[in-house]
Amino acid sequence: MRRVNFDLDVLRTFVTGIELGSFAKAADRLGRSTSAVSAQLKKLEEQAGKPVLRKSGRGMVLTEAGETMLAYARRLLELNDEAATALHGAELEGWVRLGLQEDFGESLLTDVLGRFARAHPRVRVEVRIARNTELLERISSGRLDLALAWDAGVITPHAERLGDVPLRWIAAADGQASWPPRDEPLPLVMLEAPCVMRSAATAALDRANIPWRVAFTSASLAGTWAAVAAGLGVSLRTPLGLPPSVQALAPYETPLPALGTLGLCLHRAESESSPSVQRLAGLLTQQWQGLPLAA
Repeated sequence: MRRVNFDLDVLRTFVTGIELGSFAKAADRLGRSTSAVSAQLKKLEEQAGKPVLRKSGRGMVLTEAGETMLAYARRLLELNDEAATALHGAELEGWVRLGLQEDFGESLLTDVLGRFARAHPRVRVEVRIARNTELLERISSGRLDLALAWDAGVITPHAERLGDVPLRWIAAADGQASWPPRDEPLPLVMLEAPCVMRSAATAALDRANIPWRVAFTSASLAGTWAAVAAGLGVSLRTPLGLPPSVQALAPYETPLPALGTLGLCLHRAESESSPSVQRLAGLLTQQWQGLPLAA
């Protein structure tokens, strides 16, 4: 079998075009002409030995081979970029203060922050896990440099909307979600107010004329998941960061109302951040783009 060495510049164009939803936008982002991008995509298909894109209406969509290529391309580019930053990591120094929701703590602390720490050992990272309101207050007062927070309608001056995450009703993982009789209110397991998702849950149930009661209130997600797993009620969250003891229910699996999506934003304290803050912000954005979420 002939050994194929994929061109990383070509892979970066391919991944950028898919993530932006347009190869014309990718050309602008990467500073290339549309004809150069087309030539790169042709080269990629020649190297792959099969089509990675097909026409769909006025646009292009991935073929089955293209989906496989996209997954490997992201991994190759991630490793390439990590190697590059590791070699030049000593150039970055300073301090980065990052705020996160509990939902992202486990995956980001072990993945993105681990990679960042290895590549930039002279940068000190300080992480705070907190609720939305506190994160935004700390960004506004300059006590955090970066914060990943849900879009609750509060806009900070230097926020970037990363995308949308589906909202789902959460039940015990054993699949034995017990719904109360029609004449009894639905038991809810919720975080303490104020909470974006608590408000979304109760508002949706009120619109659907479904009676409810808060059966368990927790100050942390760990307490919430324990109560749901114990069968004390259902909760509302996104599919991100769920422990094995609970599950996100698809709309067809529950008689409860569908809830749409919730936006996620990356907030910065300053428009002109330090190189260390910019680098970590870039890694967080890359991580988000690689999450396999379905609305």
